[in-house]
Amino acid sequence: MRNLREESLAEHAGETAILAHALATIGNEIFDKQYDVGRAVTLAVFHDATEVFTGDLPTPIKYYSDDMRKNYKTVEKNACDALLSHLPAPFAPIYRDLLDADDDPLHPIVKAADKLSALIKCIEELAGGNREFASAELVTMEAIRAMKLPEADYFLENFLPAFRLSLDEMQQKE
Repeated sequence: MRNLREESLAEHAGETAILAHALATIGNEIFDKQYDVGRAVTLAVFHDATEVFTGDLPTPIKYYSDDMRKNYKTVEKNACDALLSHLPAPFAPIYRDLLDADDDPLHPIVKAADKLSALIKCIEELAGGNREFASAELVTMEAIRAMKLPEADYFLENFLPAFRLSLDEMQQKE
């Protein structure tokens, strides 16, 4: 798809970190969870770091088949190892814990934040008149709902509507 505005890896990581903070906070405040909000933010900052080597492969390609998914995991692992090989030895385990966090209990929060970031990108592109993102918005929304993560559902209901407002609309008092 063509973008009206390209997004850097740093922008995406920052937005995903903000969204992970929101989701973990929702979990703690609304659903009585005990999430480590700081760790959720940190994991989100690093969630796509391997893309320094791999580039950003579109989601439909990554998940096209079980073989493709397995092969991409291998590519990500190799990129992770390559990144870690450039660190002084004492730091490699610290950063491996951040780069290879699929088994972390906060992984679903970070994954949902990543999907929400993609959804917000769709909303922004559509607001700019880029109709290429119409089906991506629907597919991404379905993927978020399919996660069955209460924090993400709460975000969709209570936070997402503001992302569809213009700045003028946001400044209006009800």
